[in-house]
Amino acid sequence: MPTNTRHKVIGTTTLVAVLLYLDRICIAEIAKLDTFKNELGLSATQTGAVLSAFFFSYALAQVPAGWLSDRFGARRMLPIYIVLWSICTALTGLATGFVMLIVARLIFGIAQAGCYPTAGSLIKRWTPLPTRGTSSSIVSFGGRLGGAIAPLLTAFLLKDYLGWRWVLVLYGTSGLLVALLFWKVFRETPDEHPGCNDAERDLIAEGDTDLEMSAEQGPAPFPPIHHLVKSPTMWLMCALQFGINIGWVFLVTWLPTYLQDVKGVDPKIGGLMSTLVLVAGIVGMLCGGRLTDMATKKLGVRWGRSLPMILCYVIALAAYLSCLYLESAWAFIAAAAIVAFATDMSVPAIWAYMQDVGGKNTAAVFGWGNMWGNLGAATTPLLVPIVLEKWDHNGDWSEAFLLFSAGYLIAGLAAIGLNANKKIGGTQTKQQS
Repeated sequence: MPTNTRHKVIGTTTLVAVLLYLDRICIAEIAKLDTFKNELGLSATQTGAVLSAFFFSYALAQVPAGWLSDRFGARRMLPIYIVLWSICTALTGLATGFVMLIVARLIFGIAQAGCYPTAGSLIKRWTPLPTRGTSSSIVSFGGRLGGAIAPLLTAFLLKDYLGWRWVLVLYGTSGLLVALLFWKVFRETPDEHPGCNDAERDLIAEGDTDLEMSAEQGPAPFPPIHHLVKSPTMWLMCALQFGINIGWVFLVTWLPTYLQDVKGVDPKIGGLMSTLVLVAGIVGMLCGGRLTDMATKKLGVRWGRSLPMILCYVIALAAYLSCLYLESAWAFIAAAAIVAFATDMSVPAIWAYMQDVGGKNTAAVFGWGNMWGNLGAATTPLLVPIVLEKWDHNGDWSEAFLLFSAGYLIAGLAAIGLNANKKIGGTQTKQQS
């Protein structure tokens, strides 16, 4: 009878993902406060710089942070990342001016960059191949849950209990406890964990020749940048992640503005609508893991990863195009919820694909794709005002929705060419081909 240590590992990693987004999103709620800006003497431009600093360092640090986890192990590096970003969260609360804030946020982005690449890599080592997508969806769900909790919990604490500085110190202190918990629960492989029996080890390794090869090859080499650049399917994955973030990031940035300025929705109702859209994404995330696992069992990893992505992006593309003709605000929210559901339903297949092709450098490979996705997320908030100013002459945002649709069209076309049987570095696996 297999033990259930793998479930504890995935559960603890999910808690880390909750903390990841809680600490990341809470600053947006705090940055709106007059007390925050007045105490630190921030202008509107400086406040924007503080909020955007994270995305810059987060994107650029993806591959190096992922490689460090590949090279030195998740048990060592992920607690370091958690402690570092938790200290930066607390330092944000202790900041005395703009420069200290910027430095804290830049280091915060570097530290958080290592979390999801590390998580993707450890999922590969701790879950059987047929359930890899489901495990990925559970950890990803943790991130979405943390993002949903952050505004509500932060607003609650700010209103009735703590000032903004002590809220950030509280979050930072909580991170130290999560880091300790992860270090106690996790071991690098099932073979090293005293709570994992032989039956569970055999269950995790069954049918996955890549795990056996990785165990024989020793530590991960330096980040395989030349292999990443030379891999056509990896460039397709980068285009895919860039494309979906062009479409998806509207839902967490410009959606409230659109509802208020174009649909005339009251801000309170708009907040409810935005929450419903994000909840739809959470549901899609949980469904996506089962979808890619079922498809992989029936079709193998080539189409078991690719086909769910294609299906999701066709649905999202159609939903965005329908927004060109929808007049009702609630009908629009239904379409936006479909976009969120379909996008997040594809995420477990993306995670599983990078686990399938990454080999010893799974975290670095994950970081490479995630970097391009975050560059797409950073691009859209800048592109939308330009598109609206130059082409949207009647103020209905139709041209913006064509931009978002184009992102999903690019992603869908890129997904067709993905092949999870082709490892990064030129090797090819025969497992479930």
